[in-house]
Amino acid sequence: MGFTLQLGDRAPDFKLPATDGRTYSLSDFSESKVLVVFFTCNHCPYVVGSDEITRRTAERFEPLGVRFVGINSNSSKTYPQDAFEFMVERMKQHKFPWVYLYDESQAVALAYGALRTPHFYVFDAGRRLVYTGRGVDSPRDSSKVKVNDLANALEDHLAGRPPRVALTNPVGCNVKWNNRDAHWMPPDACDLV
Repeated sequence: MGFTLQLGDRAPDFKLPATDGRTYSLSDFSESKVLVVFFTCNHCPYVVGSDEITRRTAERFEPLGVRFVGINSNSSKTYPQDAFEFMVERMKQHKFPWVYLYDESQAVALAYGALRTPHFYVFDAGRRLVYTGRGVDSPRDSSKVKVNDLANALEDHLAGRPPRVALTNPVGCNVKWNNRDAHWMPPDACDLV
């Protein structure tokens, strides 16, 4: 079995604090037809470069029953800018249309097999994985984006079709793991395609 969740796998549960002062579990999103869980952070140039595309994608699909949940699992020991207080500031400044959760222990990142920031996971109503990988093909420079794989997967799924591409490699910085070099990846982590 690979490091990252496989298509058809169920979404692992979580219980994490959010920048809005609440604590969320998977069940808090049970009314959503589709759930997009994505691993993100405050500093990564691939996240910062694609945040506005992710915002537009979230806003486009929200009226159709799609909910977005961002999770920051990066070690603040490696990147102090990824600490919770800066997450709160970032949400106040940008008012993103998703809840922003903090996975300080990194247990949720391990359960999902998060490889990079950003890394997207799309779950159907039964919380089975139907798409995982990148949001867009050029997250660092949104002016060069040609393909929005996340939007395509959501479009296809909501139309009752299998995603035209269900698996892509996430494009971004690796997750910053506790007590590890900034470029370290778990030994069993590998490309998805």
